[in-house]
Parts: sequence; structure tokens; C-alpha cells
Amino acid sequence: MRAVIQRVTQASCSVNDTITGSVENGLLVLLGIEETDGQEDLEWLAAKIFNIRIFSDEHGLMNKSLADTGGNILLISQFTLFASTKKGNRPGFTRAARPDQAVPLYEAMIRQLNILMNKPIQTGIFGADMKISLINDGPVTLLIDTKNKE
Repeated sequence: MRAVIQRVTQASCSVNDTITGSVENGLLVLLGIEETDGQEDLEWLAAKIFNIRIFSDEHGLMNKSLADTGGNILLISQFTLFASTKKGNRPGFTRAARPDQAVPLYEAMIRQLNILMNKPIQTGIFGADMKISLINDGPVTLLIDTKNKE
């Protein structure tokens, strides 16, 4: 799994001009699911998202996590995070999980983050043509890959 995590003061997702999810003061998480991903990847990444310390403390240092701030999450499915651009100019998506595998893992990630957050997270709609609006705070943007735990 890959996640692009952006610290935001505001973010929203709309489908057909209807807002499906919005947050203030939290994280916008773009989630890509690879065909080799499983429950272990999901649990590790959910814990990382919840506990990563990218919010400022009283000294302006990134020392606080969602667990500390009570912030929110907007989770968006994003198969293009597994685009292969090695050959030619048209990206290939063969590593991205097919919907029959990706949807259950995406829904499991929602459940896992709901449990960790102790409240419902906000989401987009899997496979929909989504429009994402955000104000990136910092900007702070991180890329996390469960197959490359740096």
C-alpha cells in the first residue's frame, strides 16, 4: 500500500457536485492498493497514519499526531499511486489491485481508521470521478509505502 499524507487545514471530496467527505485540521490521505497487499500492510499503515507526528506542538515542532490533536481524516482511494512510467509516456497500472481485491481492503482501512480514531473518518467514493479540494498546511506532504518502510 502507498499513501500520500497531506496535513491540511481544510479538505473536501465531491462527486457529481455533491460533497462526500470533508475535514478541517487533519489529514488528507490518498491511498493506493497494490495487488500484493494484505491485512498486515493495512494494519501497519493505519497505525502509521494515526500516530505519525506531523502536527505542531506549542514550540512549532512537528511533535503531535492525530492521536494528540483530535484531528480528522479524509481518505481517498487512488489507484494511480501505482502508476508505472518506466516505458513510454502513458502510465501503466498493472501493479494496482483490481477492484475485487482493492474494495475490501479500502473498506477495511476505513474500519481500522474509524477504530483508531474512535470516530468516523470522511471518505470519497471508490472508483468515482472525484474532485478533491484542499488547503495544504505547511505544506506538509509525505509518501509512505508499506513495501519500503523507511
